[in-house]
Amino acid sequence: MIVDCAIYRDGHRADGPEDFSDALGEARTAGGFVWIGLYEPTAEEFDLVSQEFGLHPLAVEDALKAHQRPKLEVYEDSLFVVLKPVVYEPESDAVSTDELMIFLGDAFVVVVRHGGGSPLKAVRQRLEHEPELLGKGPTAVLYAIADATVDHYLDVAVELQNDLEGLEAEVFSPDGGGSRHTASRIYTFKRQVLEFRRATGPLAPPLARLAGVGAYGGKVPFVNDRALPFFRDVSDHLTRVNESVEGLDRLVSDVLSAHLAQTSVRQNDDMRKISAWAAMAAVPTMIAGIYGMNFDHMPELHWVGGYPAVIVVMAALEVLLYRLFKRRGWL
Repeated sequence: MIVDCAIYRDGHRADGPEDFSDALGEARTAGGFVWIGLYEPTAEEFDLVSQEFGLHPLAVEDALKAHQRPKLEVYEDSLFVVLKPVVYEPESDAVSTDELMIFLGDAFVVVVRHGGGSPLKAVRQRLEHEPELLGKGPTAVLYAIADATVDHYLDVAVELQNDLEGLEAEVFSPDGGGSRHTASRIYTFKRQVLEFRRATGPLAPPLARLAGVGAYGGKVPFVNDRALPFFRDVSDHLTRVNESVEGLDRLVSDVLSAHLAQTSVRQNDDMRKISAWAAMAAVPTMIAGIYGMNFDHMPELHWVGGYPAVIVVMAALEVLLYRLFKRRGWL
């Protein structure tokens, strides 16, 4: 459905015709632009928009189906940008991603949103309170959306860092993360980091291209050259995010390895204890087994003090084995 549709002239919202074609023509004549926001539109709803604004059918297909990687594609009449805002849910410590598809033209911005965690409402309100920035045209909208998305990445990275510190404290606690759910929690956290990485990693080349830096730099149609420093700032923030994600991924792998190592050590300790008790149980069993054999001619078989002597020998051997295993740390 269409969430909002407005014409902006000189950075201020203006009333205009409801028809998309008339609104676009009026914006071009008056030197403004049209900004349309749609939320999970159907094919029928989006067909009218795509026809009026001349959107490329391949980009339209991507916008309708969603599940796209962050990217930037240049078509003859428009620029197509895909962003993946990240949503962090404190209650479940889970990370999920939404999708924003942005069509940028000479006098229009069409934004298609999938999911409920995008910053579009706040971005529009912010720009409407900054007419000088909004007066730069569609490029300002693209910059503001990208900036808000990447800034939220930084917030999510901080939250994930706090969660990781909690996992580290649990794993390196005195009981060594003995809970059977610890490994599951670590693996689940690693999946959250991977989901975060899928949103931030592929976005680096598109932002570098918009910023005009690196191997991907160059002139991008429909983007004002004066906006390059602003996109470079967003690109720098994204670099910090990606470095944080790389650090989180390495740390959680180290935490998982440490947990598995501690589990292995505890299992070895348990096996040593079991082996020690088994060895102690084997001595009296062996002696009792020998004297349980039904032979007529066995030494000390008819000796009156044989029974207490065997018991004393058993007890002495048990004490000796116990002290030996205790000294070696097996018990």
